[in-house]
Amino acid sequence: MALVAILGAGVMGETLLSGLLRAGRDPQDLIVSEPRAERAAELRERYSVDVVDNVGAAQRADTLVLVVKPQDMGGLCEEIAGHIRPGAMVVSLAAGITTEFLEARLGEGVPVVRVMPNTPALVDQGMAAISAGAHCDEPHLAEAEELLRAVGKVVRVPEKHQDAVTAISGSGPAYLFYVTEAMIEAGVFLGLPRATAAELVVQTVYGAATMLRETGEHPSVLREQVTSPGGTTVAALRTLDDHKVRAAFISALEAARDRSHELASGQ
Repeated sequence: MALVAILGAGVMGETLLSGLLRAGRDPQDLIVSEPRAERAAELRERYSVDVVDNVGAAQRADTLVLVVKPQDMGGLCEEIAGHIRPGAMVVSLAAGITTEFLEARLGEGVPVVRVMPNTPALVDQGMAAISAGAHCDEPHLAEAEELLRAVGKVVRVPEKHQDAVTAISGSGPAYLFYVTEAMIEAGVFLGLPRATAAELVVQTVYGAATMLRETGEHPSVLREQVTSPGGTTVAALRTLDDHKVRAAFISALEAARDRSHELASGQ
């Protein structure tokens, strides 16, 4: 099997590493780059993988997965450019970093796949959108999909849609945590113990998401099933509409999309 190197052993890098191992990858087919000696020793002990520096990883790997902060991507590219094996593929998980930015710094003809993941990958329920660079072909995209399926679902999108993806699914978990937090606070306001309110809300959110996924029904259909004429739910939904919550969500996601574009333009 192709040798995969994960450059960057932060939360998302370790998430992908552990997910690949759970999915059946041999530790001998994975390497990680990590400059801190203590952290490198921890990774070796926990996952039985080889931990090397960035240049060593670039020289050995068939697939390089770049999982560093966007502001660190330029320096990493400068460090590994000229050391990437011929035919090796680069997969970038850095928000806002375009394939054009990477291709200009990694060398002529290097195939690059851009990925927008999200944090539910930590529990193998991630949502990743991938986009092909100028030198990618079907096998490159298929390999990227196989890697990311270890921690969730994968869709292909044209790169022009990545800012929208960032707004919807990249930042999306935060919106749901925000709503969940608000519902728990409302439960406390209505007199419930906080632990009880949290249990009620978290299971309700989980159950509703499971219904959406397993029934395949449109959200409006499922919402209507809960909304009896003159009942409690319609009273709550009317209040949300009075406060223009739906419009606020659309505006919020537009703001996230625009900010993603600004960050990409600032490369």
